[in-house]
Amino acid sequence: MSQDLLTGTTLRQRARNGVADEHVRSALRSVTDRLADMRVDAQESLTNWEELRDAARAMRGHIVARLPEILDRLASNVEASGGTVFWAADAAEATAYIAGVARDRGVKRVVKSKSMVTEEIHLNDVLQADGIEVVETDLGEWIIQLAQQMPSHILAPAIHMTRGDVADLFNRVADGDLSDVPEELCAFAREQLRNRFLTADLGISGCNFGVAETGSTILVTNEGNGRMVTTLPPVHIAVMGMERVVETWEQLDLMMNLLPRAASGQDISVYVSQVTGARRVGELDGPEQFHLVILDNGRSDLLGSEYQEMLNCIRCGACLNVCPVYRQMGGHGYGWVYSGPMGAVLTPLLNRQPEAAELSSASTLCSACYDACPVKIPLQDLLLGLRRDRADEAGRAERATWDAWAAAWSRPGAYRTSVRMAGAMGRILPAGLFPTGWTAGREVPRRPDGGSFRRRFAKGDI
Repeated sequence: MSQDLLTGTTLRQRARNGVADEHVRSALRSVTDRLADMRVDAQESLTNWEELRDAARAMRGHIVARLPEILDRLASNVEASGGTVFWAADAAEATAYIAGVARDRGVKRVVKSKSMVTEEIHLNDVLQADGIEVVETDLGEWIIQLAQQMPSHILAPAIHMTRGDVADLFNRVADGDLSDVPEELCAFAREQLRNRFLTADLGISGCNFGVAETGSTILVTNEGNGRMVTTLPPVHIAVMGMERVVETWEQLDLMMNLLPRAASGQDISVYVSQVTGARRVGELDGPEQFHLVILDNGRSDLLGSEYQEMLNCIRCGACLNVCPVYRQMGGHGYGWVYSGPMGAVLTPLLNRQPEAAELSSASTLCSACYDACPVKIPLQDLLLGLRRDRADEAGRAERATWDAWAAAWSRPGAYRTSVRMAGAMGRILPAGLFPTGWTAGREVPRRPDGGSFRRRFAKGDI
């Protein structure tokens, strides 16, 4: 999908559409419940889960505090292994560099492993505009590519679709009569993708972690497509958000104890692949060229800010599976590639569209996301910070409204008077009248029979 859903829409509009789609909500409940339960089971298999979370938070904080130094070490070791490093300040620089490599090599077909950062920079659109065929090879990503949709979950892009939905989609592609049996659907996908792997001129992957110590990139997947993308084509380009780095293999070991368990309830993912440079003399597989694109795209702006801890995120998706807002409206309600609580924080920080700012309101502040996060990011605190920023930018009228409300409710007499007035006005005036629009979509509750709690208590009725 070439256009962000953020453009020209509001959070309320997207949320209304998501909540109204019971088919999608049913699919979400089924998968998120299962993933959340598997995560809990996997965590309980360890006796020191909370200690690992504390260690991971401290480690990630130490890395981010020294990020430029560690990234320089990573880049030096990539180049020492025969790779090429490109530092991309923004999406335009990253996509221009990758498109340039493709043109220089005469690339006609690209195969990709799942990568949210390439979704972030709209890489597919840029390459396709150059006449290059781009094929997503992760099963979920291939499904949403065929459906011309955005990912609705950072771990499971097609989480909102049922087996029947996928069968209908594949039947339109195949002009056939596939059933909704998973084995049959997977066999069809394997048949369709196999030749693409063998004939691709360029493979593009994301990067779960870069290991500065050796200049290696790590790809964590549950499908074999990641290894096909990184070894079969003559050129491999890995795209890495600048924060996705560890300094040593010992640090990676800690991350790998946390990431699969938090993401999918596995002790270890099916494939954990290490790529260190291009194919060397005497080696039988691997690319002739290896490029690492290190993307900033607004991330460096977070360094030293109150939102720096968001750079600790390891993209496990655990916060999405427990979030009551995500589970009701789905990933497309967030309007960009990153959804759920982490998306509600990250999107306003990286995406400067005006519509992005309101995502901080897509939260109940219940802190379930913090409890699930393997690196203990205080997402609820970051969301509150973004709400404060938004209120500061809203102008004097809204600030005056909330200041008056705070002053009134800090005095018992004024509180009781304002509640009575609000109840009366709410039954007379139209919704959405007030400057914040807070009342839009909300109904003022009617006083129960017998009067308010305070009145009944004073009379001795309670």
